[in-house]
Amino acid sequence: MGFCIFGNVAIAARHAQRVHGLKRVFIIDFDVHHGNGTNDAFYDDPDVFFLSFHQDGSYPGTGKFDEVGSGDGEGTTLNLPLPGGSGDTAIRTVFDEVIVPCAQRFKPDIILVSAGYDGHVLDPLASLQLTTGTYYMLASSIKQLAKDLCGGRCVFFLEGGYNLKSLSYSVADTFRALLGDKSLAAEFDNPNILYEEPTERVKQAIQRIKHLHSL
Repeated sequence: MGFCIFGNVAIAARHAQRVHGLKRVFIIDFDVHHGNGTNDAFYDDPDVFFLSFHQDGSYPGTGKFDEVGSGDGEGTTLNLPLPGGSGDTAIRTVFDEVIVPCAQRFKPDIILVSAGYDGHVLDPLASLQLTTGTYYMLASSIKQLAKDLCGGRCVFFLEGGYNLKSLSYSVADTFRALLGDKSLAAEFDNPNILYEEPTERVKQAIQRIKHLHSL
């Protein structure tokens, strides 16, 4: 069971395959919660790669390192639970060292993105402590990754976000990234409210997932 009545990303993945002939679908889920519904929908499907990074210990408690898929789909599910307080630098590293090599190896025909903004430092539900600038970075980098691997085909789907102000700024900056416009995150983000990143714990989590998936 997922968080939504209708799993829009899962439906879109099957639509892309059956209607548009885009066989290999790469899903990136950066909502602070594990995308358990999407995870389960494609757990044994070798043509859909599901990658989720999320806050360790957050609801619903799924999305552990060893949840990697089953049967023909073994290895096409990647779950990276990150410690609370991971911060911006951690996500940049995750993108460069985990997302990019996974996508390059999978060779997708389209990239779908579950874009949740509840990892923002101002969001009340969790504590990944990401800034608006990091959401701009993710959107810009995913856009470039899609250009490099699948003719620019990528679609973003709005997921979580429970602070109206940080949600609106982050979504707007995502659109700016996709349009090639300059980020306005500096006008909103306040570095004084950030905590020190638990660098060693983050490094250990990233190294563990890289080893598990031979990245």
